[in-house]
Order: sequence, then structure tokens, then C-alpha cells
Amino acid sequence: MTEQKNPAMEITPETRVGPLLDRYPELEAVLIGLSPAFARLRNPMLRRTVAKVATLQQAARIGGIAPSQLIRTLRDAAGLDAGTPVADETGGPEAAAPGWFRQELVVIAFDARPLIDSGGQPLGRAMTDLAALGPGEVYELLTPFLPAPLLDKAKEKGFASWTRRDEEGIFHNYFCRSG
Repeated sequence: MTEQKNPAMEITPETRVGPLLDRYPELEAVLIGLSPAFARLRNPMLRRTVAKVATLQQAARIGGIAPSQLIRTLRDAAGLDAGTPVADETGGPEAAAPGWFRQELVVIAFDARPLIDSGGQPLGRAMTDLAALGPGEVYELLTPFLPAPLLDKAKEKGFASWTRRDEEGIFHNYFCRSG
């Protein structure tokens, strides 16, 4: 009886990080080598939560690298062919604040860094805080990295967002109701 090897997994921008690392555990070191932000994958809580929902497209934004570079590097390291080329999107922290943002409109602020550092994830708390926002009010969320899955979830729920990164590398993520 011959041992059957698991079939190859397609690596695309929509591939989720958790299942990718379940299939190709050796890619964890590759990811960490691409960006220090990916070192958080070693945190078991983030690995079980954020990595299960975060796509490689979102991970590229978090890591500050081009999605095409991330996908190409992972495909190479997994021994897969180049596959379909990946287009890069522009995105991530923006330089200019949107018209809806003014610091004095921030009514709820949450520094999620201690929660993240202890292995927690801020999605539930952030979504509860966002639900409490009134018209014209702004929510501020501080994180040590770009929380791409959270930004996408907030957008799905009808919130506009803007992120700026300060000199210390802290991400200030601002949200308001769209429209």
C-alpha cells in the first residue's frame, strides 16, 4: 500500500492564512521572514482566531508588502507553479484624513494593544463599540499592526474607516458610519 500525499492547495489572495499554514506549516517561517508583523502568527490565540479568517490579501496589507510578492514567494516556497498572476492593489494607511474625520469627533477610543499582546483579539469589542456610534461620531482603535480583517468586517457593516500610522509604529484606526 502506498502512502498518498495531500493534494496541493491553491495559493491565491483569497486563501485564508490559517488553513494555508495547516496544509504547509513550513510557510510560517517564510511569512515571518517577509515581514516582522507576521511574527504574531506564533501567538496561539491569534493563530486560532485571526489567522482562520484573514486572507493573504489582508495579510499583505498587514505586512506592508505587495500581494503579488507575498503570493509568488509562498507559491515558490510550497513548490507550486507560478499560477495566475496577482494584481497589486493600493491600500493600507493613508496619508490624508477623509472629510468625515476630526479628532474632536472621537467619542469612543480603545487601545487594543494590551489585549492583542496577551493573546486576545479585538474584533468582538470593536464591533460592539462601532454599533454604539451615533451619526457623525468617530471611533478610534489603536493596534500594533493594520487590522485588515477588522477593517473589512466594519466596511461590510456599513462603516467608513481611515488608518494612520504614527512615528512609533502604532496604527490609529478611525471609523464612522458611512453615508
